[in-house]
Order: sequence, then C-alpha cells, then structure tokens
Amino acid sequence: MADNTTNTADSYLATTRMLDYRHPAIQQLIQQQGWHQLDTRQQIAEVYRFVRDDIRFGYNADDSLSASEVLRDGYGQCNTKGTLLMALLRALGIPARFHGFTIYNELQKGAIPLWMFAFAPARILHSWVEIYYDGRWLEIEGYIIDQPYLQQVQKAFASECEAFSGYGIATPCLQKPQNDWQGGNTYIQKEGIADDYGVYSTPDEFYAAMGTNLRGLKRILYRYLLRHLMNINVRKIRRAGIR
Repeated sequence: MADNTTNTADSYLATTRMLDYRHPAIQQLIQQQGWHQLDTRQQIAEVYRFVRDDIRFGYNADDSLSASEVLRDGYGQCNTKGTLLMALLRALGIPARFHGFTIYNELQKGAIPLWMFAFAPARILHSWVEIYYDGRWLEIEGYIIDQPYLQQVQKAFASECEAFSGYGIATPCLQKPQNDWQGGNTYIQKEGIADDYGVYSTPDEFYAAMGTNLRGLKRILYRYLLRHLMNINVRKIRRAGIR
C-alpha cells in the first residue's frame, strides 16, 4: 500500500503537534508503566491494552486533539485513541502510521441516541493505526472499545455471533471480536468502513487534508452539548448495561 506522502523511516517515529510524545505527562506515564524495560512485543501489548481499556470509549471535543490532551481526558474514540496509541508507540521507537477511512454512522446507534443522528453526517471520519512489527505493517483498530463497555454490549446481545453493527461496534461476531493483540491485526469497527482514504505519516496530515466531521453550528453544538449527552449514555451502558 502506497503512502499519500513521501516518507523516510524517521517520519514514522517523528513527533508532531498531535503526536506530542515528548510532553511531560506522556513521558511520565511511560516511566511509571516501565514500558522502556520491556521487549518490543511486550511494549506493543501493554501500550495497546492501556489505550484500549484504561482510556475508556467516549467522545472528545475534537478529532484533532494532541495525544497529551487525549491522555488528560482519559477517554476517546477511534481517531483520538489512535493518536495516543501512535504517540506512545513512537515514543518507544516503534514505527506507526495513520490510515484514514469513513464509517457508516449506523454503527453508532445505541451509543448515540437516535434523535442525535439528525446532527451527524451519514459517513464519519474514521481511522486505525498501522504499526511496523516483525517485518510487516499490522492493522490495529481493536483499541477503540474498552472491555467493560464491550462486555455489557455482549451481555445484552448474548445470542449474536453473526454480523453485528451498533453501539460503536461493527464486527463479524460480537461474542468473539478480533480485539486482543496477539502479534497480528486487531479490529472492532472494520465491518462498518465505507471509504478508504489511504495511509498518512501522521494524523496531522490527514486532518489538514480532510478537515473534521462537523462544521459551523453543528460543530459548536457537538463540542459543548451533544458529546456530553453521548458520554453520559456511554457511561450508563458501561455501568448498568443495556435495558
């Protein structure tokens, strides 16, 4: 797969405004977790688990937040959690790049109340992270949904093991999603992908080229009101399940 920009190996390790892994909070996290002392496979596994489960699924103010801002929020979705994952991996010397897509907004049903779909585009900007490990690029997407939230959705749809789309998940089998990193690819929303925009060295380049999901009044409403209501709904599902 060709990159959309001219790259050297160093470009997959560079720091940027969004991938600000030299920020004190990110460096402190790496030291506290002891990730520098692990081998590469263990580093990827531990960073992946941290971003998937310690950074809970939720909706940030903007897709273009820096990694340190996502860490400060303590929650995120595909794009923002991906930024943090990339930054942490690059900080450990593991090459990482950005792959941009759109997804159909229907996979958000349940996580987002139905009445809010009037404010959402039919296709939403989406991304996953690709990491270079063991001589090949891996597709890493399964970090988006934290395990406590996923388990509540699985419990509510215990009989589902065919194509499932909803609650921020789009997978061939809800009960056995490919979201544990075991040295290969991971996915949790892949089945909802609509458009493929290709690979970029950084999220900064992608958002500079593609913009963000909402503009104008809808963007203001999302930032200051709608996302907070969405996050209340997600927290309720995580805490009490789906009723």
